[in-house]
Amino acid sequence: MATEGDVRALCLALPGVTERMSWQQPAWFARTLFARIWEPGVVTLKTEEREALAATDPDTFFWTQHHERPPANLVLVRLERIRRDELAEMIGESYRIAGGAGRS
Repeated sequence: MATEGDVRALCLALPGVTERMSWQQPAWFARTLFARIWEPGVVTLKTEEREALAATDPDTFFWTQHHERPPANLVLVRLERIRRDELAEMIGESYRIAGGAGRS
C-alpha cells in the first residue's frame, strides 16, 4: 500500500520538480503538472495506458467526468490499492509525459 507521503517523496526525488498547491491540494510539476492529490488517498497521474489500467483493475484506476477533457491521459489511483514500486513507475511515466528531465 502506498501513501500520500510516498507520492511526495517519489515526486520530489525527480530532477527539477516543484511542489505547490493546486485546487487546495498538493501538486507536483515538471514543465507541467504531473501529479496531484485529488482527494485523501487518491492521486491524479498522467499515463498512456489509462483505458487498459481501468479495464484490468477499476477498483484501483479510474477517472471522473472532469478527466474526460483533453488531454484525456489522466487517471486517478487509489493509493491503498497500489504498491509503492508500482506507484514509482507510474509517477516516472507521468513525469516524462509532463516534460520532465530527459524527455526527448
